[in-house]
Amino acid sequence: MAILGTLLKKGLDLSKNFKSETIDPFILQKKQLIKLLNKAEFTEFGQYYNFSDIIFNKNITSQSSLYQAFKSEIPIYTYNSIFKEWWHKNLNGEEDITWPGKVKYFALSSGTSEASTKHIPLTKAMLKAIKKTSVKQMLSLAEFDLPKDIFEKRILMLGGSTHLQFNGTYFEGDLSGISTSKIPFWFQHFYKPGKKIAKNRDWESKLNEIVENASKWDVGYIVGVPAWIQIMMERIIEHYKVKTIHDIWPNLYVFCHGGVAFEPYKKSFEKLLAKPLVYIETYLASEGFIAFQTSPNTKSMKLVLNGGIFYEFVPFNDDNFDADGEIKPTAETLMINEVKPDVDYAILLSTCAGAWRYLIGDVVRFTDVDKQELIIRGRTKHFLSLCGEHLSVDNMNKAIKMTSEQLNVDIKEFTVAGVPFENMFAHHWYLGSDDKIDTQLFKNQLDENLKLINDDYKVERICALKDVIVEVLPSHIFMDWMKSKGKVGGSHKFPRVMKNGMLADWTNFISTVNV
Repeated sequence: MAILGTLLKKGLDLSKNFKSETIDPFILQKKQLIKLLNKAEFTEFGQYYNFSDIIFNKNITSQSSLYQAFKSEIPIYTYNSIFKEWWHKNLNGEEDITWPGKVKYFALSSGTSEASTKHIPLTKAMLKAIKKTSVKQMLSLAEFDLPKDIFEKRILMLGGSTHLQFNGTYFEGDLSGISTSKIPFWFQHFYKPGKKIAKNRDWESKLNEIVENASKWDVGYIVGVPAWIQIMMERIIEHYKVKTIHDIWPNLYVFCHGGVAFEPYKKSFEKLLAKPLVYIETYLASEGFIAFQTSPNTKSMKLVLNGGIFYEFVPFNDDNFDADGEIKPTAETLMINEVKPDVDYAILLSTCAGAWRYLIGDVVRFTDVDKQELIIRGRTKHFLSLCGEHLSVDNMNKAIKMTSEQLNVDIKEFTVAGVPFENMFAHHWYLGSDDKIDTQLFKNQLDENLKLINDDYKVERICALKDVIVEVLPSHIFMDWMKSKGKVGGSHKFPRVMKNGMLADWTNFISTVNV
């Protein structure tokens, strides 16, 4: 298989020299929209919303006529609304609902803002699109300064179980489990933990098997959510009585992560290493492969414009969203050619899995409009704005990273809630750490860092935002809460903002456990 690794490396080098000519992003997205509309024209959804009439506008002189017809005909959907009106029919085995044919797979996703499990359709077309984009991401490794022999090493993917649940008419499971179950035969030699371990549905049992076999694998590349990867590496280091993960995997060079910002984990993560890793960020959601990092010289990701997804961008402001992060029916929507840098946008997706003008719930910001590069700023419902402070998850991640570095402490997890305080408001921070932390000192430093990062926060700390409360909990409490919800391993991540019922559940949980 060393030959295969060498061929792969040569293929990457060739891809670097023979890049396709850049195509106007607007043209790419217009073609994508036309392709989606044509394919779904005779579905129930397509007939209900007159796709034939919308498609008629594709040849009209006005550049935006197709898009204007599209968004004037079809309303904006959330998961709850599209499931209630359309997707529930797919679960019952009905065909040609929002996409041609019968949906065989559903990715289970709870996100981090709702307690109920979401069933996201995964069509053959979407699985093919995800695989195609995954190959593009692999080809982008030519831009990274990696040793040649890494392409002969094993790739450890810590995802959901590949043993899918069959419910009579469809299979369901974590997206990582569904996609991993369909990896090509030639890749199986490189893939770890291997098919047998990957099928295990029990997280603790799977983790134990990985630990027991870790010393047998020459791993060069790991993929997964930071929190679970860190737990895995800590277990391996403890089991083999070594100092770092590189004592077991000396050729480990790359960590490919997604789903949550890596910065808050970086300090404690790097204590497990003997040498630096190359970090590569991806934006792979249950609804599709949206973006990935293409260069080591940026922390941004490049939007995938021809991966089975048509994007719309909604300025994330009070005109378009209410205080709870719910989108308004009158929300302004834009195409890729209309976005501006340094503006927060919520994303709408129309996809080859039958999502239409679907609010995925993520908020992004373009760092480079010409290159279509962006960063994830947070979730529409994970922004704290009790009194106009407009605190994003990105702000929170940066402030936690700055504070932990300044005070030389490890924060393995955190969440924050807005609470009533002296007829006004306060932010209650819950920190997961096993270090001894002076909460007053941490509070003061965190508060100052947030004021530096966010001007709105600084203003509101003078007025309505009366206090900052810091509570430190053992890091295992956060994972224990996730386990109590059945959200362990795979792509599950801890919510950064607690609100309403979730906050009540969290506070009840920590009041009943031994901290």
